[in-house]
Amino acid sequence: MLNQIYIRNFAIIEQLELDLKTGMSVMTGETGAGKSILVDALGLVLGDRADSEAVRHGAERAEICAYFDTEKLTAVQAWLKQHDLNTAPDTIEECVLRRIISAEGRSRGYINGSPAPLQLMKELGEMLVDIHGQHQHQSLLKPEVQRHLLDDYAGNKKLAAQVQAVFQDWKQASLQLDSLRQNAREKDARLELLRFHTQELETLALGDDELQQLDQEQRRLANGDKLLQQCSAALEDLYEGDQGNALSLINQHLAELEPLRQHEPQLTSICDMLVDASIQIQEGCNELRHYVDRVELDPERLNQVEQRLSTIHDMARKHRVEPEALPELLNSFSNELQQLENVDIELEALEKKIEQLSKEFTETAAKLSQKRCKAASKLAKQVTTIIQELGMPAGKFSINLIARDTLPHRHGMENISFEVAANPGQPAKPLAKVASGGELSRISLAIEVLLCNSQQIPTLIFDEVDTGIGGAVAETVGRQLRNLGESHQVLCVTHLPQVAALGHQHFQVSKQTNKKSTQTNIVELTESDRQDEIARMLGGVEITSQTRAHAEEMISRAELA
Repeated sequence: MLNQIYIRNFAIIEQLELDLKTGMSVMTGETGAGKSILVDALGLVLGDRADSEAVRHGAERAEICAYFDTEKLTAVQAWLKQHDLNTAPDTIEECVLRRIISAEGRSRGYINGSPAPLQLMKELGEMLVDIHGQHQHQSLLKPEVQRHLLDDYAGNKKLAAQVQAVFQDWKQASLQLDSLRQNAREKDARLELLRFHTQELETLALGDDELQQLDQEQRRLANGDKLLQQCSAALEDLYEGDQGNALSLINQHLAELEPLRQHEPQLTSICDMLVDASIQIQEGCNELRHYVDRVELDPERLNQVEQRLSTIHDMARKHRVEPEALPELLNSFSNELQQLENVDIELEALEKKIEQLSKEFTETAAKLSQKRCKAASKLAKQVTTIIQELGMPAGKFSINLIARDTLPHRHGMENISFEVAANPGQPAKPLAKVASGGELSRISLAIEVLLCNSQQIPTLIFDEVDTGIGGAVAETVGRQLRNLGESHQVLCVTHLPQVAALGHQHFQVSKQTNKKSTQTNIVELTESDRQDEIARMLGGVEITSQTRAHAEEMISRAELA
């Protein structure tokens, strides 16, 4: 359950801290006081999207914290442990959700002090709180909402998901089958082309590193004459020339400098370096001579290499790929060729798979239909009972399961239609055609009450869902919500004294305005203050002894209920 909520600088709330109890808590106040602000704040901390408008004017950021008691919520505890968001290794007795929205519109969320993305906060929030808004009854007209409500009531979530998963598998297999059949129709022409291309590339037989090796060999063979000329010229000038080669010049000057070492010690190191230079020139020239002896001038080989390169590049241009990609292209053609040659086998296997999926869909969808049919009858009777208590004495609610024209379908074998007959002797018709706004609100409330009783969500919030009703009907609504409070924590924002009188805990929302600012406050009412508030709701601005006595009587009757 929700133990406490803390709000700072949100909308027109400067700072607020509320402690909530079990049972049914009601929230009342003047029109325009901001009774739904608390619900909006809770929505944000539970994962709703936010913008800078949420931040109080002049503040840097808004902050909302919600503290939940999770001691008895084993599913929530397991979820927190699964996501490493538990506060203690062994036990999780409290869960804290925190949301911060900056004035620039940026938002951050935290679960038990750890940063959490919005999706995780929303996922956890759906396990902790269920919010029913004042305009939610309008969504009851949508077929997909009606289907979800019936499946929620019937506990069909897993089965409906299984039907959808089988449908997706069937759809994917059907698309594959269509593609294979198309390939089969084009099989002969494509096979002939693939065989030709495959044989052509296999004949080319391009090796992994062959292209690089051919490029290097081509450059070497093409530059053979130039290499010989340059190397021979180097040998002539350095070593082999009859006159003035570098080696003879070094040796000549070295012979002249050697005798001078005795008189000039500094020449010793110079002479040593010249000796080293002489040796290096000799060794270098020997290596150069060996290289020249190995250089081949082979025009025939050069022609072969260039022809091979030309063939490779022509093949690459033909297939519009880089030359290096030709081996990969051959592999692709080979795989497609193998697939086409086995297309008949694959077609047969895929047809069997689709037949099996169709059988699986029929069996699974039939189970879903049976559960829907059983739940529809039960839910319709229960809704009928409640709406008759809510001021529709002749109202009869029904749920029609209409077989689909095309199968399989992701949502099962039938469409769901919520229908109502508001008056005696009239046939039931879809809600959108016959239900007025007030009737739709009552039907929605009846379904919500019934669904809440069948769900495990601990905290339920009703935001002015009693709009459009009053009198004895309003008291009946209040008793339905109070009964929910026996098994759930219920927070109800209401404008009806009949509903407010039935709460176990009562909060008053008020708005203070001065020249500089506007601020909303929410306070828990004492027993005396509560009587005044309900008297105000009964009689308006002026509270008389009669309205006060009426308020006291309403509260007393609620306590005896």
